[in-house]
Amino acid sequence: MYDLAAMGAWLEFAVRWTHVITAIAWIGSSFYFIALDLGLHRDRNLESGADGEEWQVHGGGFYHVQKYLVAPDKMPGDLIWFKWESYSTWLSGFALLFLVYYLGAEFYLVDPSVADISGPVAVLISLASLGFGWLAYDFICKSKFGDDNTRLMLALYVILVVLAYFYTSVFSGRAALLHLGAFTATIMSANVFFIIMPNQRIVVEDLKAGRVPDAKYGKIAKQRSTHNNYLTLPVIFMMLSNHYPLAFASEYNWIIASLVFLMGVTIRHFFNSIHARKGNPTWTWLATALLFILVMWLSTAPMFRADEPEEATGAAVRFVEAEGWEDVHQIVLGRCSMCHAAEPGWDGLHWAPKGIRLETEAQIARQARAIYLQAGLTHAMPPANLSFIEEEERATIVAWYEAATSGE
Repeated sequence: MYDLAAMGAWLEFAVRWTHVITAIAWIGSSFYFIALDLGLHRDRNLESGADGEEWQVHGGGFYHVQKYLVAPDKMPGDLIWFKWESYSTWLSGFALLFLVYYLGAEFYLVDPSVADISGPVAVLISLASLGFGWLAYDFICKSKFGDDNTRLMLALYVILVVLAYFYTSVFSGRAALLHLGAFTATIMSANVFFIIMPNQRIVVEDLKAGRVPDAKYGKIAKQRSTHNNYLTLPVIFMMLSNHYPLAFASEYNWIIASLVFLMGVTIRHFFNSIHARKGNPTWTWLATALLFILVMWLSTAPMFRADEPEEATGAAVRFVEAEGWEDVHQIVLGRCSMCHAAEPGWDGLHWAPKGIRLETEAQIARQARAIYLQAGLTHAMPPANLSFIEEEERATIVAWYEAATSGE
């Protein structure tokens, strides 16, 4: 059992690390090309027939970059495609969603105080929402309604607000905001896979066949790329939110998420305007600051205090019934609950760290794996061993967890 739990934790770490690496690559290339496209000098009559050019300096060298509005006269032989950054980010993100929230649905995805649903039902809702969300978004984009980009962006924002409210009504707060990020990231990656890349392939095939590519394909791809540009920063916020209860453990968490999407627009508008040499819209700084102050206020007005079941249910029952439960129960109450409580007793703490409360039987059983890894297998908790947990107590936690999971 020691090996399985430790290997599981390291597997999550490896997948999370991969996800962060690929996300950096995708976001970095995306932001670079957005800035490059906006900053091109298009007022020059270039002999190459390119639509615009820009000179850049980096790493001790100079780069001369040109962009063709539709395509060059002939197909280059060493064309580089930017696509795997997007695909690998989504795949690693979904793998992490599966490992943490699907396999641990009854512990991390479902919150009985929010919606009394089973783990399998919650997983089905998650999968259905991701798939249906993309289909609905894509349909709207391809409809007559989507011909007006401003109108389309407003409709997309409304959809995101509705999804924020929906997710916070069926999942735990932590899972709700993460799912909103996963929903948005699915749209972004699907834009690359189903729209941007196929359109670019059509242009390439036309070039190979000696045909003049239709400019509409580039226009469609540009529309989806613009959506991705404005959605990127909110996605990052949602992915980080599960580490900060202030973001997800508020009664108004869905409003907080909605405001974050607006901040994504104001921040990107500033940089897009700068890169396009369209002035310095400093008002976006004030707008972003005001939105963030509003988020800060909503995060503590008030925090969730929903009543949770006193007794463990579902998969958590086996930890209560396992040998050593009474001892572990007392250890956690004595060493952990002064901080991990609705009203922490430790000076300076105003809410439970990470939003994890360890006061009731159900709460402790639901966090069995975390307790085992943080306070049993390692010495991560309590921080600096401030509650003076003893080695014998850590050994008791390890023995209890192994006893509860011996049949797996």
